[in-house]
Amino acid sequence: MRKNLAKKIAAAFAVTAFSTGAFMPVAQASVFGDILGSLVGGAVAMSQVNAQIKQLDNEGRHQFFAQLKEKNGVNYNERANAMLDRIMSRLSRVIVKYDPTVADKPYNYFVNNDESFNAFCTLGHNVSVNIGLFKVLNFHEDEIAFVLGHELAHGTHNDPANGVKKQVGMQVLVSVAASSVGGGALANLGAAVIGNLGTAKGITLPMEKRADKDAFVYCSEAGYNVGAGAAVWQRIIDCTSQNKKETSSINQLFNPSDHPKHINRRDTYSKTLTEYSNKVVEVNKETGEISVNKVKIGIPAAAFGQSALERAYIVAGDMAQVYHDNGGTKANVQLSGGQIYLGKKAVLTVTSGDNGSSWVNNLVKANNAKFKK
Repeated sequence: MRKNLAKKIAAAFAVTAFSTGAFMPVAQASVFGDILGSLVGGAVAMSQVNAQIKQLDNEGRHQFFAQLKEKNGVNYNERANAMLDRIMSRLSRVIVKYDPTVADKPYNYFVNNDESFNAFCTLGHNVSVNIGLFKVLNFHEDEIAFVLGHELAHGTHNDPANGVKKQVGMQVLVSVAASSVGGGALANLGAAVIGNLGTAKGITLPMEKRADKDAFVYCSEAGYNVGAGAAVWQRIIDCTSQNKKETSSINQLFNPSDHPKHINRRDTYSKTLTEYSNKVVEVNKETGEISVNKVKIGIPAAAFGQSALERAYIVAGDMAQVYHDNGGTKANVQLSGGQIYLGKKAVLTVTSGDNGSSWVNNLVKANNAKFKK
């Protein structure tokens, strides 16, 4: 295709040069020759870029995975690795329904040594997760699952591969244009490809929104708490308002030009939670107060390393699961062993600052309000 493009451009230049009735000066002809040479060289280079990316995405994916581990370093934290095993196993069983290639190319994955908040899924179903992601999210499995679901959704749609092609392609074309021999520009192509991974380059705002939407589907079907998507972004909002170092690192990763704002992502996930609950469960984004069937139930206390708002989305997620499963109808309420149950599901562990009796009474009121039949 690029060779044909070069021919068309050459033809266009020829028509322009001779339609004026004048011959092209020698100096201009030399410049044109350089441009055309760069175009042809660039087309050859891009052909090799695409061939290598295809190779890394298929038969060379295990070798590529080894390169990723060598570049990023492997972290052997037992808790993080065990958690990653569980998450990838559960998500894989769901994602294979949407991306059948996962059956033939099961994910390769590892925890790396980077302390920043990040993870990525790249060519060949290769996944790398920063140890910093586990630490920032306080090893909360449901929240980490949502982040990984988002990254795996990018992989399903080939977003990272397409982004790498664009970035590496421009590097190659510039290198070829600046040199007389295209081969020199390709000498370190593998390094160039790896250098553009995990940077979110080439990922657009629509891609980000689609990946968030898919992550909710993957995680809900895998049995993770459906409030965890909103909780992740509430935690990020909390972190960036309290920790300047963390703020700089996170804001650098989530550029507002190609990523939704943290608050918008939280609110979108919260609205999706409400829809999932058959429009029964809602969270007030300002206070964290949870409502069921339009009846105000309560605000969870800050606990378990979570702010009141972050915890509210987790509690609401458990409630949403109940009302999703029962079609948005009434659910029996009871307080037992320090936990509040809706039906058979524990939705709140009563801790210091939680008034268990008040929660139960308000949930009973919600049941007595006009409910769906």
